[in-house]
Amino acid sequence: MSAEKKTARKAGLLYLLIAITGVFGIMYVPVQLFVTSDINLTAKNILDHELLFRFGILSSLICQTTFVFLALTLYNLFKDVNAHLARTLVALVIVGVPIAFLIIFNEYYILLILKEKFMTNFSSIEQNSLAMLSLKMYGKGNVLIGIFWGLWLLPFGQLAYRSNFIPKIFGILLIVGGTAYLIDATTFILFPDYHPVTGMLVGITSSIAEFAMIFWLLAKGVKNNVAV
Repeated sequence: MSAEKKTARKAGLLYLLIAITGVFGIMYVPVQLFVTSDINLTAKNILDHELLFRFGILSSLICQTTFVFLALTLYNLFKDVNAHLARTLVALVIVGVPIAFLIIFNEYYILLILKEKFMTNFSSIEQNSLAMLSLKMYGKGNVLIGIFWGLWLLPFGQLAYRSNFIPKIFGILLIVGGTAYLIDATTFILFPDYHPVTGMLVGITSSIAEFAMIFWLLAKGVKNNVAV
């Protein structure tokens, strides 16, 4: 197996780990525990299933940490295709990951509000209000961080398209998925009433693009002279 193919397979494994931990931490756990309109029920769910909640936080942290290693691996894979685009990809990931960590901290902040003894100095209404604020910041932060989740896909897509070892259709799909993230974040800021529609668009386009790339990297690695 060539060094290039090994690098591609490594990228595929890292990308798959990001997908698994991201889905678990960002989607599965919140769906199981969070009730946006009822902070009392949300608090009860978190305390009743605290270990699941903590695993969700850990999973999200693993996801973002792995993201850095994926970017570095993709740089090694694509630096000979276009070094500037490869560096841009890494830079966008490096900037976005610390912001994502701050967003994840909002989940841990909910635990502090619900469990720390000094919080008994606050009334239950005040505690619930703080917990709801943290929950809202977490949810909205995950939409806004989509700016970086979208931006990094643009150079990634261009690199895949320009390479001679990944089908061009995957590059196009990545660019479409990245653009969808940017449209969603922009819509959320300017026209929040339409966000449910653009959010669905992101879910479909990014899932198709990124899972297609994951499975290609894992199954094929790289292949010479591909021009699909």
